[in-house]
Order: sequence, then C-alpha cells, then structure tokens
Amino acid sequence: MKKNLLIAQSGGPSPVINSSLRGVVEAAREFDQIGTVYAGWHGIEGVLKEELINLSIQDEDEIALLRNTPAAGAIGTCRYKVKSHQKEDFDRIVEVLKAHNIGYFLYNGGNDSMDTAHKVAALAQERGLDVIGIGVPKTIDNDVGDSEFKLIDHTPGYGSVARYWSHIVQNAEEENRGSSPADPVLVLQAMGRKIGYIPAAARLADPKHETPLLIFLFEGGLTMEQMAAKINDTVKEHGRAVVVVSEGCDVGDLGFAKDSFGHAQFGASQTTVQQALVNYLNKNGIKARGAARGQAFGTDQRSTAIYASTVDLDEAYRAGQKAVELAANGEGGYMSTILRNPGMIYSVRYDKAPLKDVANSERFFPQEWITDCKSDVTDEFLKYVRPLVGEDWPSVPMINGRQRFARLKPVFADKKLDDYIPEAAR
Repeated sequence: MKKNLLIAQSGGPSPVINSSLRGVVEAAREFDQIGTVYAGWHGIEGVLKEELINLSIQDEDEIALLRNTPAAGAIGTCRYKVKSHQKEDFDRIVEVLKAHNIGYFLYNGGNDSMDTAHKVAALAQERGLDVIGIGVPKTIDNDVGDSEFKLIDHTPGYGSVARYWSHIVQNAEEENRGSSPADPVLVLQAMGRKIGYIPAAARLADPKHETPLLIFLFEGGLTMEQMAAKINDTVKEHGRAVVVVSEGCDVGDLGFAKDSFGHAQFGASQTTVQQALVNYLNKNGIKARGAARGQAFGTDQRSTAIYASTVDLDEAYRAGQKAVELAANGEGGYMSTILRNPGMIYSVRYDKAPLKDVANSERFFPQEWITDCKSDVTDEFLKYVRPLVGEDWPSVPMINGRQRFARLKPVFADKKLDDYIPEAAR
C-alpha cells in the first residue's frame, strides 16, 4: 500500500531552500511506494493546523521553477518550536500523520529541526504508525553538523550567501575607494549569530589582500575598543578601511529580541552592531578627515535569487533527492548529508548522518582559520569556501522585466480532524 510523504521546513530560509524542495518532489515521483506529496503550510505550524498543501497536483513547470525561487514563499516556513513538554502538540502531529496516511515525514532545517524530525518519527512509531523520519539540511550559517566536518561538510544555503558577500564586498570596495576622502570607513554588518562563516566569506572578494579589508568574527572575541583601534591603524596606513562585522560581535548590550528557539533576532532589534561601531568611531574620532558610515544587510542575504551559487543550487537539489531515497529505502532516523571528497578537484558525495547525532552536535568556526590579529581569515578557509560559490551566474527566468518565480496552486488536503491551536500560540 502506498504511503504519502509530508515535508515541512522551519527557521530562516535560504536562496536554495526551494531547490531542495524541488528535489524532494521530483524524486518522490520515481518511487512507486510513495503516494501524494504534501507540504506543511508554514512548517510544523501548518502540520499542527492540518494545513497540508498538495504538491503532487502542481504543474511540472512550476515545480521546475522552484530551482530559482529563493526564500520560503512557496510553502512557507515558521519559527515555531515543538518543545519536549508540549505533549498535546506531539499528539496532534501524530494524529495528522495518521489521518493523512503519512509514511514519510521529511523536515528541512537546522539542528532544532533535526531534533523535531527525530522526535516525531520516534513518537509515531511508538504509537504503532509506520512513519519514517528524515532530515533535509538547511542553514545559511553553516552551523549544522560538527566542527570536524564528519557529519556534513557544508549545508545548502551557505555557498549562496558566501557568494553574496563576495560580491557585496567587491562593490563596497569600489564605493569606499571612490568616496574615501569624505567617508573613509565603511562598516558592513553580516548575518551569523554566533558563528563566523558568513562574514568570513567576505575575504573571497579580495583573496590576494590588495584592499584595506578587515573582518571581525564573533569568534575573534575583540571588544569595541579593540575593533576601533584596528580600524584606525588601517586608516592611518591606507587612508580608508572597509569593515565586515558579524551581527553577533560583542559591542555591549543591544537588547536583542529572541525567537521561540531562543536565538537572537538581530534584524528585529532596534540597535545593530554596525550602528554601535559606527557611532563609537564617529564619537571618538577616526584617523582621517570625514566620517564612518555603515550598513546592515538583512534578509536580502537569503532571499536574492541572482546571487545564488549554481553549485549550491545543484547540491541542495541532490540533498533533497537523497532524503527521499533514504525514506523510500526505509532508512529512517537520518539526515541527508553532503561530504567532500579528498583531492584537488572539488567533488562531493551524498550520504547520511543519524538525526540524533546532528541534533546533539554543535559546529564552531575553526580557530585555526582566524588569523592571529583577529581581524581576518586564513587561506585554508578560502580553500574550503571557494568551490562552494561556483563560477557563473544562475539563470533566473525573466518575463516583462520581472523575475519569474514558482507560484504553486493553493490546493490543500481535505481536513479530517477538528481545528487545533498550537500549544505555544494559546
């Protein structure tokens, strides 16, 4: 008997999240044992509310367009976390799985999402349901997995954001070089709560160290005063400085808002790290005529199709395919993974890692990839990140001057259960 497949996603989206979704939908067609493919509308919240969009009846052209459709508008995401004590939520999820003959539950996200996928599948099996839980990796921060890169080498989404920062800093360098007599210091804030992979990618813009570029990671541990001193040293030597600072750098209490996962919501907070640093520099003076200026880059880092890496798009698709293959083969309790093959020529293989290992793991930016001065990254990091950004622009369809993104039909499964309000929303 065929079992249906349900995919949901949570947390911040990425430029390639829909490429993974496309991989799931198209791979599911190849397995006779998989019936209808559903998606939780806005993640696990949609599952709890029994809002399941039917992906199997969508036009093939629209599914194909998911490749170059960024962010999470296609099926939605959420910041809702089903915590261990929320027994009613877990009971409800099992009821929905049973009501819609779900035999394969896929969850696209980071460490917290892998924990949810593992718990849901385990609980369903305890209740006598034949449900296989599989994780699909996703995070622009590249913080899923372990610091030894044994569970996964990198996550879909990161290569595209790394490419974004490579190009943004190249453009910022042109701006600063031209306007430096009036604005000698330009401070750019990058995403990355407590891990430095995103700001570190700025070095891709200047691999030969030909420009006055400074990169401050959270892991560098510099204070506001120390960062300002390094900026002024660079201004004295070069007459200007381009600075990339992590949104997680410690510049004092900025009163960050937090989401339901307990993560700081830097973009939703009133004061940013770059604002604090720019204000400090201008208040205390910089070693040149003119002023420091700054800019905080927000969700455009994860929702801009034209900056997506073609390598990232392909790998995200394959990770989605691999997740379905694992599910169809009955290999529950795993997350599909990307592992780098050894050798000079970049290539990867698609494998699996136990969900419980991923959920309980923590990745750090390697200290050996941070220079002794704490304001730059090493060439070893560049060797790691360079293949991930690709060699060419993605092909984003255009109609009448506008990007053509996927538009799925809002066709939902018939509801079979009573209405439900998620526990944390009551």
